[in-house]
Amino acid sequence: MRRLTLLLLSLSIALTSHAQTPPTAPWRGAGPPPCLGSDGGFFACPPAPRVIAIRAGRIFDSKTGQMLTRQIVLLSGDRITQVGPESQIRIPAAAQLIDLTRATVLPGLIDAHTHMFNQRGPRGTTEASMLIAVQNAQADLRAGFTTARDMSSHGNGYGDLAVRDAINEGRIDGPRYQVSTLGIVWGSAPPNPAAPDNPLASKVVRSVDEARAAVREQIARGADWIKLFPTGGYSFTPTGEAQYVVTYPLPVLQALVDETHKLGKKAGCHVYGGEGQKNAIIAGCDTIEHAFGLDQAQIDMMVAKGLYYDPTLMRYTEPYMDDNDAKNTGGKYRMIPIFEKAVAMAAAAKGLKIMVGSGVDGATFVHGTQGLEFEALVKHGGLTPVRALQSGTIVNAEALGWQGQLGSIDKGKYADLIAVSGDPLADITELQRVKFVMKGGRIIRDDMK
Repeated sequence: MRRLTLLLLSLSIALTSHAQTPPTAPWRGAGPPPCLGSDGGFFACPPAPRVIAIRAGRIFDSKTGQMLTRQIVLLSGDRITQVGPESQIRIPAAAQLIDLTRATVLPGLIDAHTHMFNQRGPRGTTEASMLIAVQNAQADLRAGFTTARDMSSHGNGYGDLAVRDAINEGRIDGPRYQVSTLGIVWGSAPPNPAAPDNPLASKVVRSVDEARAAVREQIARGADWIKLFPTGGYSFTPTGEAQYVVTYPLPVLQALVDETHKLGKKAGCHVYGGEGQKNAIIAGCDTIEHAFGLDQAQIDMMVAKGLYYDPTLMRYTEPYMDDNDAKNTGGKYRMIPIFEKAVAMAAAAKGLKIMVGSGVDGATFVHGTQGLEFEALVKHGGLTPVRALQSGTIVNAEALGWQGQLGSIDKGKYADLIAVSGDPLADITELQRVKFVMKGGRIIRDDMK
């Protein structure tokens, strides 16, 4: 019994570590002892930690919004050990030196609203969907997004858990990753035995009890976030007033959010406007996503409650939006100017925490191009370059609960760093041309050479 207990303990440790060797008998296979994956299979262990010194021409300090010059960043393994002016930091003789003196170094970017899985079609397979998700995650990482939040698996069930766990184990490259699995939607009609709910799509609930049970199930399966949909689509009245479909009754929405918080997790709410959007704020959704029709009263409520706003501005100002509105209104009315006005109002509001989330989904916004979101927030959303950069780093880290690990270049935090050739405070489009990416002290991309 003692031997079995020790074996189980060793296996448990191996599943939570990136570099544990097999816990059983000595390795009798080819090459050095490998690491053990959660599926019981082996893979090559990462190299031993080393000391790295980065010479940075400029460093963006996301806490103060200042651009510092002639800095040194020392790393050991996956963590930052020292940061400061080159006149004050001694580089160890054995350190590997990385020369970024002609570049701007920033904390790894965080995309707070992604969909790693493309929308699964009727002929889509699990295998094909998983390969696409891995490709998307790797494209995001190479573009400088070392952390991401996935906001529903797009009809692929709990597949995002497998991608997240594979990244955490070091099996595949990808951003640090929080997931929301299926999402939960409202069913206004009774269940239809002839057309049962798709188990791979969003969970359908039809009562308070079902709502609470769905939250418990998804969190038990490993969800980091609960994705909710308090509004449906939008349309325009004959006089041009935007109107929005309300989904959950408020008591159901409140139960969803309360159960999420009770279990120590957070809820992200997809809303467009109107009563459903107001309900999301009243219920205390931790992040308000999109919010085309956001108004000052709702902004004030969000500030008072400490909620975050994630506009996904680029995603909903793309040309297809105008195409849809032209088709539905005969060219009379458009949502884009309404949305841009709402984001600008939010940017002007004192105390509102604005996030950067792209909404990339492989449909109208391609993975790896999320630098466009920063440009949209600056040129059309009213954010300064400094604030946009802070939103995509330290603010997002706080929203994800990882502010002690990510979001700024500080001692003790993960060595997640990117670099661009120019100054993104002068030209925010520099973030669309990331040349260097490091995650956890490991170089993912280096086009500076």
